[in-house]
Amino acid sequence: MTDQNKKDITLTINGRDYDLTVDPRWTLADVIREHCHLTGTHIGCEHGVCGACTVLLDGEPIRSCLMFGVQADGKQIRTVEGLAKDGKFHPLQEAFMETHALQCGFCTPGFLMLATGILEKQPDISDAELEELLSSNLCRCTGYINIVKAVQTVRDKIGRDQMRTA
Repeated sequence: MTDQNKKDITLTINGRDYDLTVDPRWTLADVIREHCHLTGTHIGCEHGVCGACTVLLDGEPIRSCLMFGVQADGKQIRTVEGLAKDGKFHPLQEAFMETHALQCGFCTPGFLMLATGILEKQPDISDAELEELLSSNLCRCTGYINIVKAVQTVRDKIGRDQMRTA
């Protein structure tokens, strides 16, 4: 594909604007990783099954491997790099460490972003609903029990307003 087929877009990721010229066939995951150099978003299956590439798009968890970068033009994107603030971990990051919800860590960014999206929208989500939603992401190390425990811990500690400002 020649440069004349590339598109100019602006992605706002973690509050920062990225003015980019991209091939329309590049996935959002590829654009985030290769062109914005934010490598916390992992690419796993590239078919939307594993959830490793989960980011928040206008507050909603999405699989960034299933969306083209050009489709995100002008949207607000949050990646795992945007969770920590001023050198302080986000409560979910702290809970993942405290409950040993990390094993190999490959799935962790996707789970953190999925959990952030869930708790910001439904801070009083039931255990059953939480388990159902978290089951959409895959952990090859079978760390689900501690992942669920970490998210429950944060849900039980803080409310919606604190999740958004954390």
